Amino acid sequence: MATPLESRRIVIASASSLLGAELKALLEESRFAASDFRLVDEETVVAVLTEAAGEPAIILPVEEDSFNKAWIVFFTGSPAFSQRNYALAKKSGARIIDLSGEFARHAEAYIWLPNFAGLAGTPFKKDAFNKVASIFVVPSAAAEIIVRLAFALRAFKLGALTVVAFQSVSSSAGKAGVQELESQTGQLLSFQPPGKEVFDAQVAFTMLDRFGPASHHSLQSAVDLLRREVRSCLPDDIRTPALQVLHAPVYYGTTVAACAQLDVTTDTAALAKSCASVGFSITAEDAAPDNISSAGETALQLAPPRSDPSSPGRWWFWAAPDNLRLPAANALTLAEKLLE
Repeated sequence: MATPLESRRIVIASASSLLGAELKALLEESRFAASDFRLVDEETVVAVLTEAAGEPAIILPVEEDSFNKAWIVFFTGSPAFSQRNYALAKKSGARIIDLSGEFARHAEAYIWLPNFAGLAGTPFKKDAFNKVASIFVVPSAAAEIIVRLAFALRAFKLGALTVVAFQSVSSSAGKAGVQELESQTGQLLSFQPPGKEVFDAQVAFTMLDRFGPASHHSLQSAVDLLRREVRSCLPDDIRTPALQVLHAPVYYGTTVAACAQLDVTTDTAALAKSCASVGFSITAEDAAPDNISSAGETALQLAPPRSDPSSPGRWWFWAAPDNLRLPAANALTLAEKLLE
């Protein structure tokens, strides 16, 4: 007999992260609301009073028994935190859903996105859902945009694909990044020198391709992680796009610009139809998506493709997903499937 939902323990590892908080909120609004939640995180943020399933809850440090009796463990923090605590999570026998990107190229990991298996031509094996201690990887919002775009363009003799992802401070450094951007904005508007404790650079009103040398956060590491996520999703016949990650001085959201070299006979209608078929929501020509329009949404918003008049066969794409809501919603959908 199946275990009742209220008896199923769900562990959110890095529960204080913005992504962890977003996931917890979605879980509490779902069929998992009555589950036994356990919240764990880094030593520096433990003992924080929060709530889970409407009851007071404390974020705890990871200990030897933190994952005991867990049905699912969600990793929602840094790749380093996921790596450090993987062995304990696996030892518990729980299914692991990774949103940190750490296990994107793990030999035992299953990449999961809604309606993705058929897209990739590799039907998902049902026994993966029933396997104890399975590892599922839910790619980031930027990675999902890039991967689905690559699949949409494959039918048009995709040559080169170059992508720039614009990363908000919430993706770069979570709450600390949001607070520093807010602080710097106020300081600069008051003609005061900005504090740079988190990024070691002025991130307010500034586009950057790197942070200061004293920062613990790295845009190059973000590029490497994004490349690993994208590569793990693509079949061998689609080469990894050229990728770059830039800092955008915004609090939330992700925006992605891409340029593709396609067959010169490609037309706008066929291209838009192909993009819609892989999961994109094509916006109106005069309502291009941005980090504000995508906030709180799970849709993959894509502006109508535009051809480059200076180069036949070259096309430009612009997309904007919610960097927190989209992967959290995908993880929730996966958890629901694990109940089937």
